[in-house]
Amino acid sequence: MEDSFKLLEERVKRAAERMRQLAAENESLHDELAKSHARAGEVEKRLSAAERREGEAGEEARQLEALGRELKVLRREREELRNRLARLVDLLEGLD
Repeated sequence: MEDSFKLLEERVKRAAERMRQLAAENESLHDELAKSHARAGEVEKRLSAAERREGEAGEEARQLEALGRELKVLRREREELRNRLARLVDLLEGLD
């Protein structure tokens, strides 16, 4: 009977030790999880910022493209005006 109690006591001690180990491991895993959530939050913020910058860059690219087209139109108009002005000057010189 004494041996049975000793065996039972030993098993209870091992079970209690294992429970302490598991509790410590559980706490460690919870800490790791909290850190992972914090890192994931930071990554999401950086990703959102990068996506915003990409969207802004895309908008800037569209604006630059539109400005480029407008610049071409203005240059063409300037050249047409130069040609017309040159013709008018020629006409005026021909009147003398």
